Amino acid sequence: MEKDKLLKVIEAAKLYYLLDHNQNEIAKMLGVSRPTVSRFLQLAKSEGIVQISIKDPTENIESLAAELEKKFNLKKAIVASIPQYEDNLIKNYLGEKTAAYLHEVVKDEDIIGVTWGTTLYHVAIELKQKFVKDVKVVQLKGGVSHAETNTYASEILYLFGKAFNTTPHHLPLPAIVDHEIVKRAMEADRHIGRILDLGKQSNIALFTIGPVKSESLLFQLGYFTEADLETLFPKAVGDICSRFFDRDGNICSESLNERTLGINLDELKKKEKSILVAGGPKKIDGIYGALKGRYANVLVTDQFTAQFLLDKANLASN
Repeated sequence: MEKDKLLKVIEAAKLYYLLDHNQNEIAKMLGVSRPTVSRFLQLAKSEGIVQISIKDPTENIESLAAELEKKFNLKKAIVASIPQYEDNLIKNYLGEKTAAYLHEVVKDEDIIGVTWGTTLYHVAIELKQKFVKDVKVVQLKGGVSHAETNTYASEILYLFGKAFNTTPHHLPLPAIVDHEIVKRAMEADRHIGRILDLGKQSNIALFTIGPVKSESLLFQLGYFTEADLETLFPKAVGDICSRFFDRDGNICSESLNERTLGINLDELKKKEKSILVAGGPKKIDGIYGALKGRYANVLVTDQFTAQFLLDKANLASN
């Protein structure tokens, strides 16, 4: 190709691909016809001056999901593509993905067990109504406290009930009480017992991970003694349904576990769909521990957390 022509081809390519000028504008700027500009751009591609590559984020997301399913023996992994690794943003995206998944899978006569907190609230507000029959929605853990911090328990149950045309079943109890004997007395009440049994019967359970940080929602509700905290902080990596576990998924404190009201973690292993919705840097260790403990068979997370989990698993297996 002649040098003058080559320079015009390069100039046309820069104006079109880098500076976003259209072909008519480039024709005027270079003093040529529009069809000539079109030929220049074709030449730029055929000569390798311009190389176009399309980066499809869904390809990476699908491969991450497949790797998670294989590595952690999951029935399904859903990976949300997020633009920034920031907690509130992550919850928005995970809420949308989880709500869409639930809309797809919930069917007549399902029993859906839900927990509370900001992550689950983001799921609830994204739910679309689905016309199903005889679905039940039940609260899996207590949420009453003396603190003013909002757990969103009532809002979540209301929105789930509205989406699936049912009246939700509340568990009007604290998550954790001071003495095991108090817990036993509460569980002995026939109305409370019925709701707890319904939670055990649920075939779909939806929950998140609470990080072990003093600023986390559960730690703001006034449930814990100093002795509890001294036991938890060195060993626990997270909680599900207010039950704390270590990096291998083992319960950290049996005495605290015996004072906790709501579903036992072993019950989650029996669910048709045990759905863990969580992402973000503060939750990586907790998610990993939960997956090691096999408490979830469905995971909804973001692409950054997914990669961290896979790296962590690969490191552990080497």
